[in-house]
Amino acid sequence: MRLNKYISESGLCSRREADRLIESGRVTVDGQRAEPGMQVTEDSDVRVGRKKIGPKKEIIVLAVNKPVGIVCTEDMREKRNIIRFLNYPVRLTYAGRLDKDSEGLLIMTNDGELIQRMMRSRYGHEKEYRVTVHKPVTEEFLERMRQGVHISDKEKGLDAVTFPCRAEKIGKYTFSIVLTQGLNRQIRRMCEALGYKVTRLIRIRIMNIGLDGLMTGKTREITGQELKELYERAGV
Repeated sequence: MRLNKYISESGLCSRREADRLIESGRVTVDGQRAEPGMQVTEDSDVRVGRKKIGPKKEIIVLAVNKPVGIVCTEDMREKRNIIRFLNYPVRLTYAGRLDKDSEGLLIMTNDGELIQRMMRSRYGHEKEYRVTVHKPVTEEFLERMRQGVHISDKEKGLDAVTFPCRAEKIGKYTFSIVLTQGLNRQIRRMCEALGYKVTRLIRIRIMNIGLDGLMTGKTREITGQELKELYERAGV
């Protein structure tokens, strides 16, 4: 197996980041400085710094229906963080956040390469949301959302026009929106810029993975053809 893949499958980082670690001289194989492109086996002693690493025995990919109030962070000082909430026996992390006030689909995994591919906006991965707002949804509002909205936040260093997207009315106060972007609190900021306040926001799909009746707070393992298609769409 190529060394960068071996490191990626350990869950430490993506292949590209593994290449950077190798080039920086931080990786050794059997006590010798590693070279880019080299091959290793399961018996190789691979270390990053002093830490010995090895490929995972099993890749886990979960669909999680995150409740409102749970925070997408690995900081254990946050009492209601997603890691503590999930309490899974294998260390997993999230491939894309949901803010504290939002709910719905998270994909959590121990595959670092999958996480990196899913979180890069340039790949244009679709994420679908169901949004409820405080006043009636109009066609004018939806059309402006579709075309792109200027959003900004000086404290966050945010000043951007959102990418064109799909948005459809599904109720008097409710609409669906499909994004290929992942700016901080993007949907809430888009709505606020157009005079709307979000009262409920649920992510219902990421690429080919949907909630599919998954109850709030519950998880299901993604396997088989569904998992294969996720990897193909992510380009892993």
